[in-house]
Amino acid sequence: MPARPDLEAVAEEVFTALADPSRRGILAALAAGGPATATDLAAGLPITRQAIAKHLALLAEAGLVAAEPGERRRVRYRLRSAPMQVAQQFLAALARDWDRQLDALQEHLDAGAEPQPTPDGSRRKRS
Repeated sequence: MPARPDLEAVAEEVFTALADPSRRGILAALAAGGPATATDLAAGLPITRQAIAKHLALLAEAGLVAAEPGERRRVRYRLRSAPMQVAQQFLAALARDWDRQLDALQEHLDAGAEPQPTPDGSRRKRS
């Protein structure tokens, strides 16, 4: 049975790949238009085909795109969602941890809040 990939390492590769706005643009173009060659992508993006090819290599290394042989030795790239789902799971777990900590802090603050007099003489809790 193949070893399960280190989910944190996968998430790190995805976040590194997504850090560059050109790579995000390439992914957006592939999401909107489907599989495409580096030449196809260069026609719609403000960067050269050579730069797109370099970015596609990094995106492929992160597992975000897959190269598929096309007609006349042209390589088409398509999106792969699995690494993005790993990154989403990583962020969801991080958000849950933060939510628990923030909820505990809010409960602590609420428990320690003393009623304060209001201008009309009634008492309310400090917020």
